[in-house]
Amino acid sequence: MRIVFLATSFLALGTTRATAKPIRFWNLTAQTVTSVQPAKPGTQNFGPYLCKSDKDGSVDHDERLNMPNVSPGHYDVKIGYKDGRSCIVKDLNLEAGKVFSIEDKDLTSCTK
Repeated sequence: MRIVFLATSFLALGTTRATAKPIRFWNLTAQTVTSVQPAKPGTQNFGPYLCKSDKDGSVDHDERLNMPNVSPGHYDVKIGYKDGRSCIVKDLNLEAGKVFSIEDKDLTSCTK
């Protein structure tokens, strides 16, 4: 009985730790990203510039960005670059405690 209780306690701790991790963006595009803005799919209600929380305000290639205030769900994500170009990636599933990546091939609706 005691072993079952301990095993259950460790599983509960593991679950708590997994859900405590923020959603993270992994930049796999060729350029440094200066803004990441999620919005509910099909809307243009893009949120604040999440790169502001990064130590240098941008996300280099192969760097990850914690997004602690973003709730799990489906989003369109608008990303921006230093040269003023911005692109949208549609209908990404952002999961609690998981990393989502964006590559150049994912970019659509780019404008400058």
